[in-house]
Amino acid sequence: MADYRYVRQTDGFTCGPTVALVASAALDPAYGATVTDDAAEQHRIHAAANFIWPRKLGTTPWGVARVISGHTAALGTRYGWRRFRGDLRAAVAAVECDWPVAMLIGASIPRHWVLIVGHADGVLECFNPARGSVASIPVADVAARRLEALGFPRAFALVLPTRYI
Repeated sequence: MADYRYVRQTDGFTCGPTVALVASAALDPAYGATVTDDAAEQHRIHAAANFIWPRKLGTTPWGVARVISGHTAALGTRYGWRRFRGDLRAAVAAVECDWPVAMLIGASIPRHWVLIVGHADGVLECFNPARGSVASIPVADVAARRLEALGFPRAFALVLPTRYI
């Protein structure tokens, strides 16, 4: 698979599948090596994650967790989700142990997925699939609802390894 910094979602509904693709490829390099068409894989993941949920409503937290978990079983880890309650300590701990964390963000309603891929000195590195780039976001800005650099101000949910939930 191409370097995740260059992967972009194919349409307005595939941010969740793109985040799941990038996280899965990072955690399962053998899977990542098989991905030759990012766009086709995003749509395959979208269909697999949303077998009941309407695709035009995006991807649910449990769908993103299920996709990533499919690539972490060999590592003895499953992903799950929880609502964001203003505390990122678990997410930071996971990322510092090389487990990417998906974060569902929005304004008044959840609308977009990003992937936390790094942390240093109180700053998160967040992959944004809409832009195919990484933005630096201070941890304090997440709780303060200042995520405009990612396109929306507020976090709604986190998808992370269950040992950190």
